[in-house]
Amino acid sequence: MRSALLVVFLLSSVLAASAQTGVSGVVTDSSGGVVSGAAVVARGPNGAEQQTVTGPDGRFSLGSVPAGATIIVRASGFAEKSQPANGGTLEVELAPATLFESVSVTPTRTEQRLADVPANVSVIDKEQIRRSPAVVADDVLRQAPTFSLFRRTSSLSSHPTAQGVSLRGIGPSGVSRSLVLIDGIPFNDPFGGWVYWTRVPLENVDRVELVEGSGSSLYGNYAMGGVINVQSTRPRRRTAEVRTQYGNLGSPKADFAVSDVWGKFAAAFDGSAFTTDGFPIVIANERGLVDDKANINYRNFNLRADYSPTRQLNAFVRGGYFHEERDNGKHSTIDGTKEGNDTTWKNVAGGVRATLPDYSDLQARVFTDFETFHSNFLAVPAANPPRSIGRMTLRQEVPTTGIGGMAQWSKAFSTRFLFAAGGDFRHVDGASNEQGLDATQGLTVTLLRESGGTQLISGGFVQGQVWLQSNLSVTLSARVDNWQNTDGRNLETTAAGVPTANNRTLPDTSDTAVSPRAAVLYRVSDRVSAFGSIGSGFRTPTLNELYRQFRVGTILTLANDQLGPESLMGGELGISLAPLEGLTYRSSWYDNRVEDPVANVTVTGATAAALSTACAVPGTTCQQRQNLGRTKITGWQNDVEYRIDREWRVGAGYLFNSAKVKEFAANPVLVGLYLPQVPKHRGSVNMSYSNPRIITASLAMFFYGRQYDDDLNQRTKPGETEPGLPAYGTVELSALREIGRNLDVFFGVQNLFDTEYYVGFAPTTIGTPRLVNGGIRVRWSGR
Repeated sequence: MRSALLVVFLLSSVLAASAQTGVSGVVTDSSGGVVSGAAVVARGPNGAEQQTVTGPDGRFSLGSVPAGATIIVRASGFAEKSQPANGGTLEVELAPATLFESVSVTPTRTEQRLADVPANVSVIDKEQIRRSPAVVADDVLRQAPTFSLFRRTSSLSSHPTAQGVSLRGIGPSGVSRSLVLIDGIPFNDPFGGWVYWTRVPLENVDRVELVEGSGSSLYGNYAMGGVINVQSTRPRRRTAEVRTQYGNLGSPKADFAVSDVWGKFAAAFDGSAFTTDGFPIVIANERGLVDDKANINYRNFNLRADYSPTRQLNAFVRGGYFHEERDNGKHSTIDGTKEGNDTTWKNVAGGVRATLPDYSDLQARVFTDFETFHSNFLAVPAANPPRSIGRMTLRQEVPTTGIGGMAQWSKAFSTRFLFAAGGDFRHVDGASNEQGLDATQGLTVTLLRESGGTQLISGGFVQGQVWLQSNLSVTLSARVDNWQNTDGRNLETTAAGVPTANNRTLPDTSDTAVSPRAAVLYRVSDRVSAFGSIGSGFRTPTLNELYRQFRVGTILTLANDQLGPESLMGGELGISLAPLEGLTYRSSWYDNRVEDPVANVTVTGATAAALSTACAVPGTTCQQRQNLGRTKITGWQNDVEYRIDREWRVGAGYLFNSAKVKEFAANPVLVGLYLPQVPKHRGSVNMSYSNPRIITASLAMFFYGRQYDDDLNQRTKPGETEPGLPAYGTVELSALREIGRNLDVFFGVQNLFDTEYYVGFAPTTIGTPRLVNGGIRVRWSGR
């Protein structure tokens, strides 16, 4: 009997060993380049999963895989690939993804096919970026109708503080209501929340994911209106790319990206530099002696190193340096000082990602920011002729330091249940150090002010997605955030050191927000799916909104250290269709209600004079940041794309957006009015042709409806009676021709017909004119 049992044990051991086998392999794209950072999942016959990630050389290994298992590979920008795990060494080649096949990491903080994500996600891939004639990232992102900056103009000519991004018109202002990430690291300015789009290294971007809908349940602050994640190109073996171009308006630009892989180590280095003579931003018939050209000069460099000692562990470190200088298009007629600003930003980040013994995934990152921002402001008093006198009113220096981090754990318990949990924090310390100048000539310092504080925001989240049936999933997520504002101060003295009435320290404040979300995805068939979601979000005011004032022309906007947080409750319903091969269509309806949104509100009379003596200067219009009661933003979003064949591709997008004030007890006049800077209609149409042996070319048209420039919906174009900034449209085109394996020649035009469109009134400013550029791109690669 004992002998029989021993034989049975030995046989079962042999069978068990034969049923388990090691699997390793390499993941490449269609050109033969390795794909690093791809998720590789081994799914057994019983549904159990184990997971790893490809290293810098594209290779992976799984120690013990049951017989009959399937290997599934997922990577951003590629279609999911499945094949049997036959043991030995596998070669997995990934193909470019269609809309439904594309893998996204942003909506759920884990790699998933877009077909399995219950959210509206727009993806701008590397080829679309390559075909765009845009010089800066925000002009590329305007391909998505839901994307807009606070003002209509490009970041080539707008003040950095006006570059806050809004998706679907959620709370438009200089501050972003959307979180911007680069490779998962927060990219928003730590002091003000706006975005330096010139910092985005376009030549090294693999794709951009725009998640349109509140992301606070996973990402917390800033994500109230959505998330934009810029994903860098993975390092490749012995690759280098240099792009040089020159454009009208005296606009040279150079970009480069180099990378290499040495076994377990990989590194990438990229950079860009741009300068332009600029263009006038005030309309010709209002231009005066104070006006000249707005221009920009910037440099941006980034270095990243990756190390993968095993297939289950990857670590990275990255650092960046950015400097930009801007002339804002006017100068003092008294001493010639130009109104401008400059920014220097240094950052360092690092992180690890590990596959644990239970095949769960653990990630952690830390990051630091060191930024100094200088700005000055010009007052243009009423004079005859207009805009003939300009004097400096204020100088600012804003030093800011920030540190943050995140940790996240996720695990697929089965093919039907995916779970993730994590937390993050961000600590920011900053102040606006200001010199107020005399109201006669703007030459003498009359006021000194230091206004700032420290802000700590931290939170944790959980998320679970369960497939109740093979075609029906439910996703539940929730997050708790706490923020604390400490060391708040407004230390204001005269030039002689005498404290003013506004000299004070501010009490510490803190608050907590809970952001739940529920979503359902139903796949009617392989070609039809529908989803719906409901959830809440929040955003706490930035240090900039609490403490820093600024001026635009005759309009002075004051800070408000009494601001409270914004909160959003919203939902959407959407449908995705693929009725024909290569044709996809998405349509979504959304409804968002924002409580206490921060807006620039016009104040007059004694109220204005009590806030600041500068408001009493004749010709000055005063505004203050205030919590604006309640707003309602509803809309209908549509996107269609048709890939006719491998060479032709056409697409279109349209957004109807109604954003109104619904309640404001402090000023009922605003109730029923539209939020400024949100057009009701936006749309785009694009067409492209790609045949490397002939040409790669694209044509795009953009349309923007009428929008208001002020909270009272009253400002008008000179000579018109209908208030608001008129509707307009622009056209852009680009062409690229490959000459051999390593050289491209390209040409591009933005605003082809040189359309003059209005950005703001008082004075009447205009957007970017026709921009023409051309150049070459040189590539080197080796094995």
